[in-house]
Amino acid sequence: MSTRLHKKQAPRQVRLGILTISTTRTLADDMSGHWIAKRAKREGHQVVYHDVVSDDSPIIRRTILAVMRDPAPQVLVLTGGTGISDKDVTIETVMPLFNKKLSAFAPLFAQLSFEQVDSAAMLSRATAGVIEETVVFCIPGSLNACKLACKALIFPELGHLVKHIQEI
Repeated sequence: MSTRLHKKQAPRQVRLGILTISTTRTLADDMSGHWIAKRAKREGHQVVYHDVVSDDSPIIRRTILAVMRDPAPQVLVLTGGTGISDKDVTIETVMPLFNKKLSAFAPLFAQLSFEQVDSAAMLSRATAGVIEETVVFCIPGSLNACKLACKALIFPELGHLVKHIQEI
């Protein structure tokens, strides 16, 4: 089946969760998370979860697994904790949970980031994959990085991704 046909048959609305990982942000000042939620709603998606947790591996893991059970988003976007400092533990926490990795996401995001921030793009360890029946994206927490990832890569494929997951 062609990509065009897949996209045509894909759901127009998906259930989306947003989890910001940060030791400094609160839900009230989570600019990136609020931007993602606003954009998702504008595109007709249902935001079923949005919260902020600290850069703590057990808390991140526990939260992801709980959110996947209820409210059970089809797509979960994690912002923050993708850098290279000791406190950035999102990738180490999430990758072992993947049953499938979307291996093209990271290089595509790096290429787009390079066009905006030059060689500093190599500091991001953005990744994506599938945990059980939920597509999970791990993207940097900066507003510009969130806008780039969502506009160029994530939102154009949301329905298409969910269609494939539903076929499992």
